Amino acid sequence: MTDVQRSLVLVKPDGVRRGLSGEILRRIEAKGYALAAVELRDATPELLAEHYAEHEGKPFYAPLVEFMLSGPVLAVVIEGQRCIEGFRSLAGATDPTVAAPGTIRGDLGRDWGLAVQQNLVHGSDSEESAAREIGIWFPQL
Repeated sequence: MTDVQRSLVLVKPDGVRRGLSGEILRRIEAKGYALAAVELRDATPELLAEHYAEHEGKPFYAPLVEFMLSGPVLAVVIEGQRCIEGFRSLAGATDPTVAAPGTIRGDLGRDWGLAVQQNLVHGSDSEESAAREIGIWFPQL
């Protein structure tokens, strides 16, 4: 059974600012996933509105977009067997305080009461969202 997938991973501005992009990429590659595309870029309000469209109107939407505009984002497309669920497991729980040791958020995350926004990484949650998100961040793929 070959269930090779692609997923979008974003190293959020807090991870880039703290110099953790290399460590996060190292963990992705150590897990056995290939890097299909990697680009350091500044997100735009339009790109983020499209990416976070399902959250528009929720209380955390505006602070999340503001945070994602606060610095560069490392956008990455990974490939591998079951990489969507595999990366989400590697990332750990959304709240860095309760994320398990050994996960990206558990080992590297900080909790300043901003867990929803500043939790180092984003990973697609399904094949459908991966396809949609990769199309937004890497339309050339």
